[in-house]
Amino acid sequence: MKNIVLTGFMGTGKTAVGKILARRLGLVLVDVDAEIERERKTTITEIFRQCGEAGFRDIESAAIEKLSAMKNAVLSTGGGAVLRADNMDALRKNGVIICLAASPETILRRTGACKNRPLLQVDNPLQKIKELYEFRKPYYEKADIIIHTDDMSPAQVAEKIIKAMKNR
Repeated sequence: MKNIVLTGFMGTGKTAVGKILARRLGLVLVDVDAEIERERKTTITEIFRQCGEAGFRDIESAAIEKLSAMKNAVLSTGGGAVLRADNMDALRKNGVIICLAASPETILRRTGACKNRPLLQVDNPLQKIKELYEFRKPYYEKADIIIHTDDMSPAQVAEKIIKAMKNR
């Protein structure tokens, strides 16, 4: 089985769905952001603060290049990983890319209390979500499968992914 690669905007359910998928399918779950934090011994927020978004994206790309070579894994990427074609190419070599999507309002509801979302530490987070989502939408649409998660539990999303993978 190819790797299952979860992409999508923050708050769409990548981590929660990834945990369920890995458990149900007997695969290892690898959260790219968590791996970066482990390797760098600091938080994503701190990396953004020290290196800026461009510096973080370089670090993220190096991690994706390495992790995409894994076998039998569910890879959960950060929301902006899709912005670089090299990331998508690396992930697609050994995986099926699944984009989890949700409305900006759902995303805000799911992420509003989080202080570890550096891109949302602004006066109007809903407006920022809308702007970022619109900018990233063409990149997310390059996924092999898109699943809208607004009115679904993580378990329902995982089940939908499992069914979609059987049909590939």
